[in-house]
Amino acid sequence: MVKESRLAASIAAAIAESVLSGWRIDAKGNRHSVPCISFLQYMNACLYDDKYGYYRSGPVRVGKAGDFYTSSGIGGVLAEILAGYALDYGKALGKPLKLIEWGAGTGRLSAQIAEAGRNRSSEWNEQFQSILIEDHPAHGQAARVAFANSSSGQLNAEPILVTSEEAWEASWLREPALVLANELLDAFSVHRIQRVNGQLLELGVAGDEVQGFYEVHMPLTDMRISGWLARDGIQLKEGQQTEIHAGAAAFQERLGAVMTKGRLILIDYGHESGEYAAEHRMYGTLMCYWRHQASDSPYIRIGEQDMTSHVPFTFIRHEAEESGWQATSFMTQKQFLIEHGVLDLLQNHHSTDPFSTVSRRNRAIRQLLLSDQMSETFKVMVLEKR
Repeated sequence: MVKESRLAASIAAAIAESVLSGWRIDAKGNRHSVPCISFLQYMNACLYDDKYGYYRSGPVRVGKAGDFYTSSGIGGVLAEILAGYALDYGKALGKPLKLIEWGAGTGRLSAQIAEAGRNRSSEWNEQFQSILIEDHPAHGQAARVAFANSSSGQLNAEPILVTSEEAWEASWLREPALVLANELLDAFSVHRIQRVNGQLLELGVAGDEVQGFYEVHMPLTDMRISGWLARDGIQLKEGQQTEIHAGAAAFQERLGAVMTKGRLILIDYGHESGEYAAEHRMYGTLMCYWRHQASDSPYIRIGEQDMTSHVPFTFIRHEAEESGWQATSFMTQKQFLIEHGVLDLLQNHHSTDPFSTVSRRNRAIRQLLLSDQMSETFKVMVLEKR
């Protein structure tokens, strides 16, 4: 593809100009030093290059026609619960709130929340203002359509839609806000770390015309990495790899420095440190997705496939607390849904139509709570600035 070749050429140029070097071991056991970039730099280019990055260009990435689904695609159940949560939090504060979704994608979840909120409260418009932060042009357009096609769009409730760069400069981040990050942290670029001969090394990316891009070992590029692993109680086995979510930590730190009062709700798939670096995860959690097919090959389809890794919630909590946040709750998505009334949404009915509104909602609730252990793998962490 033209896009892939241009992005690949840009990455190759960055490797050629890099002051970093790594090494690879050939079939005879000889060590060869080569110029490289860190995997974090490589992943950042693949996903966030301004012209060709996966999250900055191309078609809509979410849904049936995209490469992956999000939990907002399962009915409007999650939106119902989050709308109720927002109303309760707004009532407790006693003042209007900015309702911000960071990394809003196609805007479907925010549109569903707004619609559910208006169905629950006639004062929703006065209490909440929907703000969507999204950097992908096609997703931004889809978000406008999502609101226009919902009943919320019929009530003159078009959301504010901005890029992340614009959001950091906005004054409303300094007002009371409820920020939702649904499957956002898993999309941040990561360091990949491996223990080799008892030493912590970083995975880098080198390349040539014959082999294409390939992995090498290199010294750690961030001296905080060893301390982070020790703090979180992670001791890698010999040969084991894991990911370090420094980008997610930087996001929390920056948001915590800007926000003066409010909550950040993190919804994502991930684990605490004991499970995240368990012995059966010898190669970490990094995965790639293209047209709903999973692979562990990040060096193909450059800029055309999603790259993601599970969220290390122990790391996220520790970094959040060091950035001025207070972790007020952490639970599985299943627990969160039940605690906030999802079972009250189930309805008895006698319809034989499996596509009736009630049947579809009941089925969506069961799917969120039971199928494929989705709501056990997904966690909800609430961070607060007071």
